[in-house]
Parts: sequence; C-alpha cells; structure tokens
Amino acid sequence: MELRAELLPPAVAAERLAAVQARIAAIRDLLDRGDPRAAAEIAALNDDTGHEYTAGDLRDHCGGPELDELAAAAAAPPIRRAPEASSVTRDELVEIVRRILAADRHAGFYVSLFEANVVMPGAAELIFYPPPYLADSVANADADADAEQIVEAALAYRPIAL
Repeated sequence: MELRAELLPPAVAAERLAAVQARIAAIRDLLDRGDPRAAAEIAALNDDTGHEYTAGDLRDHCGGPELDELAAAAAAPPIRRAPEASSVTRDELVEIVRRILAADRHAGFYVSLFEANVVMPGAAELIFYPPPYLADSVANADADADAEQIVEAALAYRPIAL
C-alpha cells in the first residue's frame, strides 16, 4: 500500500543534515566533558529543530542512536498527530507497522508516526515486545504478531478515566 505524502519521511537538505549532525557532535563533546554550556546548546538545538531532546537523548552511549540516525531525526520536522480531518486510517496504520516490521530504513520515523496517531501510550511496545495474547493468536507459536493484530490491539486501547 502506498502512503499519503504527509505520512512519508520528509526530505531533508544535505546541508541542513550536515549542520545538525555537527551540532549534535559538538553537544556530545560538551556532555562528555561535563561542560555546563551543554544545556544552552541543547536548548538552542531544540529551538532550531522544534524537538524536545534532553541530554540523555543526545549522549553517545551503547544502545543509543548513531550520530547520523539521530541527526536525520533531529533535522526533520517533529512528528505530530494527524488532524482529525485527515486522520490516519486503520489501513495506513497497518502499512506503517509493516514498514517497521520490515526494518525499513525509516523505521524510527514510522515508530514515531505510529505512536503519535494512536491513543495507546507506548504503542510501539506491541511491535517490539508483543504481549503473549498477541503471539498466542498467531498460528505458528514461534511467530510474532502481524501488523493487523498489532494495529487492532493499539486501536482497542481505551484510556481509563480516573
């Protein structure tokens, strides 16, 4: 299935990407040295990009994003929930999850897009750590849940009023 243009990763100019990558590398250096100017640089990066990164998000650590991946996400506009008039359809959500499961090179973008357009907090956990009830419903017990099951579970979530 083809996704609408507004559901595809935005193109980022190479110059913009290089500038953001250099800025993040400089921030990582400040963080590594414990330099107090890091906080101001992070705030400036957030003002420039529209994101809300913290020092923990930007640190170079094992298991964290690589510099090029982080810079690509930071250089792109933040992902927002689609307005009600153009809300993401169930079929589009299924395609988004399929792209995540296929380890598309833009999987990080699609994870953020999925989570922004369902009400279930932490909905991506259904993809990466499916609960037993989803895995058990698959014919092959060793298989993970498929995209349709994941989307159904995410859409079935209802917040509890306290």
